[in-house]
Amino acid sequence: MTIRTVLLAALAVISFSSLHAQIEPKALKEWKDQKYSMFIHFGGIYSVLGGVWNDKPVTVGLSEQIQAHAGIYSDTYARVARQFNPTHWNADSIALLAKRAGMRSIVITSKHHDGFCMFKTATTDFNVVDATPFKRDVIKELSDACRRHGITFGLYFSLIDWHFPEASPISSHNSDLITPAHHTYNKQQITELLTNYGPVAELWFDMGSQSLEQSRDMRNLVHRLQPNCMIGSRIGNDMGDFTVMGDNQEPDYTIGVPWQSPASFFDETWGYRSWQKHVPEDEKYREKLTSLIRVVSRGGKYLLNIGPKGDGSVVPYEKDILLKIGSWLQKNGEAIYGVDPDPFYTTFAWGSVTSRPNKLYLHVLSRPEGNKITLSNLTGTIKSVSVLGEKTESMRFNQEKNGPVITLPSGLNPKKEVNVLVVEFADGYKVAPYNPVSESDKKILLTSANAYKHYSNSGVDYNSRFQSTVAESWTVQPRQSGRFRPTLVYTDEEKGQKIDLTLATNTSVVTLDGDKPIKLATDLSKLTFGPIYLSGPFDSGIGDLSSDAQNIDPAKPWPTAKGQLWQPKSDWKNGQVYPLPADMTTAYYLLQEITAPADQSVLVGITSGDGLVVALNGKQLFVRNNPEKKPSEKDVLLLPLQKGKNQLLVKLFNNFQKQTPAGIDYDVPQVIYRKQLSPVSLKGGSYYPVRWQAHNPVSPHRTLLLPNMEVEWIKE
Repeated sequence: MTIRTVLLAALAVISFSSLHAQIEPKALKEWKDQKYSMFIHFGGIYSVLGGVWNDKPVTVGLSEQIQAHAGIYSDTYARVARQFNPTHWNADSIALLAKRAGMRSIVITSKHHDGFCMFKTATTDFNVVDATPFKRDVIKELSDACRRHGITFGLYFSLIDWHFPEASPISSHNSDLITPAHHTYNKQQITELLTNYGPVAELWFDMGSQSLEQSRDMRNLVHRLQPNCMIGSRIGNDMGDFTVMGDNQEPDYTIGVPWQSPASFFDETWGYRSWQKHVPEDEKYREKLTSLIRVVSRGGKYLLNIGPKGDGSVVPYEKDILLKIGSWLQKNGEAIYGVDPDPFYTTFAWGSVTSRPNKLYLHVLSRPEGNKITLSNLTGTIKSVSVLGEKTESMRFNQEKNGPVITLPSGLNPKKEVNVLVVEFADGYKVAPYNPVSESDKKILLTSANAYKHYSNSGVDYNSRFQSTVAESWTVQPRQSGRFRPTLVYTDEEKGQKIDLTLATNTSVVTLDGDKPIKLATDLSKLTFGPIYLSGPFDSGIGDLSSDAQNIDPAKPWPTAKGQLWQPKSDWKNGQVYPLPADMTTAYYLLQEITAPADQSVLVGITSGDGLVVALNGKQLFVRNNPEKKPSEKDVLLLPLQKGKNQLLVKLFNNFQKQTPAGIDYDVPQVIYRKQLSPVSLKGGSYYPVRWQAHNPVSPHRTLLLPNMEVEWIKE
């Protein structure tokens, strides 16, 4: 097993701010507990074309975006709607297929990027009723069918529209600006969808680059019309109720907000593609079942897509696989629906884990070494271990030093069938916390570097989003009992912020202000600052740094032997800001060497634009975006220098500006602040939670800006 950051139910839930207070807890729980949903990409034009134009397969891009990838004139494309007559479309059959497949909800494309509406709308005649011989409202029929068969109904809605004249034109990136007229048009259609089609549990917005005001306006409209309609994060500007992962993404880190992973049967397309190659059904079934299990085990909701043909029928290959997963869920659904995530802090090579208060569900995807499963750091009295859905005697298990050890029956064959083992406990169980921190020289030190991270995604639009940190937590385990006095240490970067701080059993709101500055024991004159080197621009998202961020040789190309040469900027001065020409999704890197006579810390101011990532000696210290699209941001970061040579690496990201500002400044106040808190009595060997997050943030998806903050616990 290897250490990783997995979801822990007790720590993963972030209290939503007032921004999300409209979603009732019951509705939120129902949405999360469904775990498995059907996504449908069905359009009155792209489904007819099936990835073919002028009798040739269009191999570039996704088939639902064939208009853009094949370069089809808008009027020529629109005329294809006259061929849309899906005589095999049957909304009841779709709802029943979802039900038989074990899916608890459906999300269907009401309008994709091409602007063709699959519902009757007063805003345009470019819709399924007015522009096709079918003359039937697909969305209305499916909404009614879902209600008849007990399936929750949701809608996909593209924020970009290639048919609306006042919209931004087709681009290569789909993060087009939404003009005022287009925003009004979108709101009119959303109003129709949330007024005429009954309860809509979920609105899955996609693409486009709205302003903050537009995203907030759209969110308010949705929640005013249907308060419990969950909004996906691709509405932009961190205004979503849940975060949408990247396509087919299976995150292996803690996500501190409700989340969903959209998945396609094929990486190449979501809409129907007549010439799509298929691997054997059993192989695809295993692939998608494994993805479902992994997403649910990490606390998410799995949204698996089908792309019906232009005649309205479901591709038999996709239908067969859905039904196979449905059969598996008939036997094993207890281990999927309404479960809690994996409580362990380790990955298991044999499979994944889901949980309930008195049960663990071990999804065995491959045979474990020695045919035995060890549940490390687990305590609790096991009543029985059995195969879910089968009437068998309890399996053999032993309580050993590292945790319970379960011996699998010889007849269990994970290659042939994914079985779930149910471990039932007499009175609950506990898993030892990840990496508890103890005192050293009567001091416990908690920093961002040794924190357990809770993530979301933050960004103005799809192209500018990144993995944001929304909370940090620790477990304190003192070696000896006693009274400890906690002290918050912070810098000008954190000054003025309010945080929700949990220390052991007490949670309070703390304002990082009102404390006297204390000068750092750092003499800048004894530090040697090398020249600043520049590399770029690169095509890049905000993201992380290059994997090769340690011991960089500025005389060689970077990040690979085929990369760019570093340019020495001998004329760049400390404290000055230099504009660099930039385009969308581009990044520059700055490199500077700092030589210190001893281990010490120094504060540095770094000026950036739309995004910033900072590392010291190959270790990432800080990442942020610029959600308000300010021309520049200046952050003050504490660099823990080691004796000898150190390398400061800075990534500057741009998405919205014409220039990227770049500047490094050591002439900032070299001071910290210390806020003493009330002492706490701690018992030796016991576990105590510590956690901080922003107090009443604009959005629960915004990243923390507490890179330099520490908590010192001094034993009295």
